[in-house]
Amino acid sequence: MSQPTQENRIRLLLLDDQALLRASLAHFLASEPDLLVVGECGTLSEALEILSVSPIDVILLDFDHAMEGGDGLISAAYRHGFQGRFLIVADSADIKSSAIAIKLGASGIFLKSEPPHRLVLAIKVVANGGAWLDPRVIRLLADESVGHFPASGDEACSNLLTDREQRVLLGILGGLTNRKIGENLGLSESSVKTAVQQLFYRTGVRTRGQLVRVALEGSLGSANGLVNSAPSRQSND
Repeated sequence: MSQPTQENRIRLLLLDDQALLRASLAHFLASEPDLLVVGECGTLSEALEILSVSPIDVILLDFDHAMEGGDGLISAAYRHGFQGRFLIVADSADIKSSAIAIKLGASGIFLKSEPPHRLVLAIKVVANGGAWLDPRVIRLLADESVGHFPASGDEACSNLLTDREQRVLLGILGGLTNRKIGENLGLSESSVKTAVQQLFYRTGVRTRGQLVRVALEGSLGSANGLVNSAPSRQSND
């Protein structure tokens, strides 16, 4: 099998103020044939400078830089026309930070307690338009939503979403790609993509991470019911 060329590898930018950790992560990711570390930096201004001259597919950053001063790199990058994805890499995740990061546009939250090969998988999922949320983060958000957001219940949810959209949404909550969702449901990848776009339209969001947040807030049915029904994340290779 031929090796990926530089043009079709996933281009990464690493933002972390801990230089040693950043260098170690860059060294590990650079060893992956499908990944290309374009740059690494320790400040928001340095990240924006790199984005202005180099195409990037996925930015790896922590919560602090994502929401620095209440308006961190995620918002700044979007204002500068960035079209890629954001993956939060953190020691731990609290409810408030997770909710804010997803609302701003982060496509995933990866916890450092996970093994390295899972980070590579998370990057690929996010780069391909998927959402990566650690099951512990999903459970935190779902538990917090109980009592804070009006639960519409299964009947209301069925009135809001078609059966196909509900099944696709459960696949998204399980962290599956369009291809994997299609395989599980017996649908073509294009049919799944259409259902995802319809979910975006119905909820007014633009990323899968934001769609997960809306679902967990109870706007599309019982938050805990959705989480309990979602399939376990499977390999997307």
